[in-house]
Amino acid sequence: MKFVLRPLKETGFGFQALAAGFSLMLAVGLGAVWYMEHNGHIVTGMNNQVVWGLPHVFAVFLVVAASGALNMASMASVFGKTEFKPLAPLSGVLAIALLAGGLLVLMLDLGRPDRLLVTVTHMNFKSIFSLNIFLYSGFFGFVAAYIWTMMERRMNRFTPLAGFFAFIWRMALTTGTGSIFGFLVARQAYDSALLAPLFIAISLSYGLAVFIWVLMLACHAGDRPLGDVLVAKLARLQIIFIAAGFYFVLVYHLTNMYFTKHHDFEHFILLEGGIYTALFWLGQIVLGCVVPLLMLLHPNIGALRGRVAASAGLVMVGGLAQMYVTIVGGQAFGLVLFPGYQVRSSFYDGVTANYASSLPEWLLGLGGVALVGLIVMLALRVLGFLPERLDDSVFNANSAAATAHASA
Repeated sequence: MKFVLRPLKETGFGFQALAAGFSLMLAVGLGAVWYMEHNGHIVTGMNNQVVWGLPHVFAVFLVVAASGALNMASMASVFGKTEFKPLAPLSGVLAIALLAGGLLVLMLDLGRPDRLLVTVTHMNFKSIFSLNIFLYSGFFGFVAAYIWTMMERRMNRFTPLAGFFAFIWRMALTTGTGSIFGFLVARQAYDSALLAPLFIAISLSYGLAVFIWVLMLACHAGDRPLGDVLVAKLARLQIIFIAAGFYFVLVYHLTNMYFTKHHDFEHFILLEGGIYTALFWLGQIVLGCVVPLLMLLHPNIGALRGRVAASAGLVMVGGLAQMYVTIVGGQAFGLVLFPGYQVRSSFYDGVTANYASSLPEWLLGLGGVALVGLIVMLALRVLGFLPERLDDSVFNANSAAATAHASA
């Protein structure tokens, strides 16, 4: 199976305009960071009850999607689907870009980014946050090494081994991200070991949705053919991943309803949570799961590029809604300090918190997205992360060669 990787040497006005837009968005996001750091977090919608706001929604979404963006590379090197091998380099660089964008938002949202070195030199190994530092840095290292073995011909023999370690580490990374919430036993919304496999499941659909958008935009900008067969395979994978994520969401809420101590929270999120209930049913379930599934079940889905792109966009919208419900909704629900007793005080104990995101929070989150776009565009412009051809003839030849190799 031979394929040629080439940089996007000839790019039109659309590519340049997109790069300029991302650069401006990143600059505005950094300006919002300066504004929040200069005036304090009082200018945001966050308060003593909701300390993780909209920037955390963007950050966690990007970090989770980073793991799923490595899907194509893992399928080629770990699961033997070598017909996806031409997509592996792009998959790897997108994973690194998404993690970098997510961590940028996370670091700048927490406040005092100048003291980041303190968290690295003074580790608390009982904290999942400290352990995640190793998971994040390890992900960068393993994926970078994985890309190197793919791009350097002399190192190709080590690609399966590098892909295996990268796959294991991405599972650990997503497990650690889910465990950030699962270990917070004081919050009824988070106190569940199911959050780790749930985050792994949803990372698959989030990452593939972002990958589909990047692949389509890159092929369009570089005037490179993209075959219907490949698009159809990506659509069928997305159906499986959406269904898997929906299954774990269902199991998570059914498990919560089994335990009496979680009944109040489930009633809040599913029925009387206001904006959180609306985002759960309309954003997460309908727009993020049901509608994309129905759109992708068309028998000739490979030829319907607009439908595939729209379904990927809906998955991302549903993912942001899910992160908002999980992160902000989980904090807004009042803490139960003394189960079985009523608590009255002047500190909002047991009271649903109010939160409304501010413009600087939106700008910071979008700044992280802009960084992802700039990293990917730079990689495509300078290095050969995208094959010259992905039309049906090339992909069918790769599939046939892979089948013959497996049979032998």
